Amino acid sequence: MFNEIYQEKEFYQLAEPILRNSEFQRRRKFLHHQDSVYEHSLRVAWTAYKIAKRIKKYKKINMQNVVIGALLHDFYLKPWRENKNRIPWKMHGFTHGKIASDNAYQFFPSFMNERIENSIKRHMFPLTVIPPRYIEGWIITTADKYVSMEVFKNPKELPRYMGIHLSKDIIISKCKHVYKVTENFVSHMY
Repeated sequence: MFNEIYQEKEFYQLAEPILRNSEFQRRRKFLHHQDSVYEHSLRVAWTAYKIAKRIKKYKKINMQNVVIGALLHDFYLKPWRENKNRIPWKMHGFTHGKIASDNAYQFFPSFMNERIENSIKRHMFPLTVIPPRYIEGWIITTADKYVSMEVFKNPKELPRYMGIHLSKDIIISKCKHVYKVTENFVSHMY
């Protein structure tokens, strides 16, 4: 895939300023789904670009908005697994679209516009209830879901993908605890 990307001049010209940015490069160290945030974002951008090229034959689409929005859709400043908040609406999946958009405005203000902002903020639809407003956002959202499905090739990775860190010892410990609580409850029933 990466060879294809660098050979596709239009894509690379649109993506290069983001890809070469040192802050964006830091995402190579952030673990995400099956690879790094950098690689995930590049895969989403490439997939969105290919989808947009097909749709562009029938509907007007701004390719720069697609590529930039896709590259920056997960542009948070620290690895998401560091977010230990367990309040559902404050968890990563619900909040990182807005965080990524704010960060994109901070580091790439000259690239940002209403369509890119909306695409980044709403890319987690349907987890977040408000859908993208523009076609570019729908393309990015679809590409993100498609690329993220890679995790299903290895079902053992699903808990890690969802931010659940379960070692064998933790699972055994939790099962023993549930057993003791259940045993105590049942013994007090009679």
